[in-house]
Amino acid sequence: MSDWTSGYVADINYTFGYYAELNPLRIDLAFINAGIRPPKVVNACELGFGQGMSINLHAAASGINWYGTDFNPNQAAFAREVAGVSQSGAQLFDDAFDQFCQRDDLPAFDFIGLHGIWSWISDENRAVVVDFVRRKLNVGGVLFISYNTQPGWAAMVPMRELLVEHSEVMSAPGVGTLARVEDAINFAEKLVELNPRFCQANPQVKGRIEKMRNYNKHYLAHEYFNRDWEPMGFSKMTHWLSSAKMDWTASARYADAIDSIQLSQDQRTLLESISDPMFTQTVRDFCENRQFRTDYWIKGGRRLSHLEKQEALDQLRVIMITPRDQIALKIEGLQGNFDLPESVYCPILNVLDNYQPITIAELRWQLKDDTAAATALTSAITILAAKNIIMPAQRDADIDAAQPATEKLNRWLLNRSRTSQDITFMASPVVAGGVEVALFHQLFLLSIMEGAKTPEDMANTAWGVLSAQNKCLIKNGQSLSGEQDNVAELIQHAERFSKQQLPIYTALKIIPA
Repeated sequence: MSDWTSGYVADINYTFGYYAELNPLRIDLAFINAGIRPPKVVNACELGFGQGMSINLHAAASGINWYGTDFNPNQAAFAREVAGVSQSGAQLFDDAFDQFCQRDDLPAFDFIGLHGIWSWISDENRAVVVDFVRRKLNVGGVLFISYNTQPGWAAMVPMRELLVEHSEVMSAPGVGTLARVEDAINFAEKLVELNPRFCQANPQVKGRIEKMRNYNKHYLAHEYFNRDWEPMGFSKMTHWLSSAKMDWTASARYADAIDSIQLSQDQRTLLESISDPMFTQTVRDFCENRQFRTDYWIKGGRRLSHLEKQEALDQLRVIMITPRDQIALKIEGLQGNFDLPESVYCPILNVLDNYQPITIAELRWQLKDDTAAATALTSAITILAAKNIIMPAQRDADIDAAQPATEKLNRWLLNRSRTSQDITFMASPVVAGGVEVALFHQLFLLSIMEGAKTPEDMANTAWGVLSAQNKCLIKNGQSLSGEQDNVAELIQHAERFSKQQLPIYTALKIIPA
């Protein structure tokens, strides 16, 4: 009998994560900063969608036609259920890559995305993916691919092999994957405590093992215990994608493009002296000891002139998604924490704090009397986006078209929060994707959906859900006992929620106004 898993962990499901880098709306800012013309995305594909949260939130919240596959039938079944709820039209399959990539009912794509999965598949499947990109990605189309990379993983490679070998040879017959993960970590902890010479030469390994204790075991199983696992250097990735005619464009994480916070002046000088842009990325990974890359690649990129770059930036729309009084004028990078000048950022935030979408051109016009803010606006937009204070926003017509699907999906997600707290994102048609919504906020939104008008109403609904699950609140490290104390604490949470978060969730159209 053939092994349909191909060595991939399939007896337990992946986590219900959402990955914003898979949202095509994010491409524009990264590409404009890189001086490359962004594509118009009509058809998109996600390979290895896991539980399907990203693909479903993106399909519901935008007009893009989404296709995807995940060979785990349990995960594909859940993803299809979600797609059916939103009626987004997402076409989701449980095909293996070789089956999916040979389907004759797929369109050509403007965007193809893989989050993490590249690190966990065989070279045979990598070849299938590259051939799919070569055949099915349109000229001008974008590939998003994220993967474990060297040199940041170099010290952990032998420890990962030890973990896998322990799970294979030391676990009792018939023991499930989660138990084998737990046993392997226990053994690694015992070994590290003996301070072997390997750990003396690689002191960061001990910290990595300690952090693993805090990770979701389902995540650990997929991250460390697949048969195929390779942290890949950037140059090797370049070699893989060359046959598909792909050129690296930019990181999908905006903060990576802010050299001043990620690199020392001497490192920047060295990188500027390198004429080959691909080798620059390899050297940069050494400077940053990077463990994970999140990259956009393009098939036939077209450069923007200085004027075109400014015009493209001015057409972008953004929306602020963080309460004004919670914004710290600092940004953290590999080189430390950096203060952001009030003279630049306060005027910008003052314009944005009505939590409504605005184009950069409109923002620039409103800042015309603030010379410092207007002059630094381009870099400030990237920094605010990197801090997740602002997000790209769709056009009004696209927002209106997507709203029926997101309302259906969010109503289902809120009802689901009565019994499960494993999904912490909801769909916003404004940002064409997911927005994180904490558990308490989900319960308060649920109460509003059911007619709550006051913080007291919200607190009582939330307590009804929590008490039915035999849960209580924790305050100052102590569990609250009794309905009265729990409801009183929930009322305080609901009051803050009503003042700070509810206006933002309403502006994002997560729930109807």
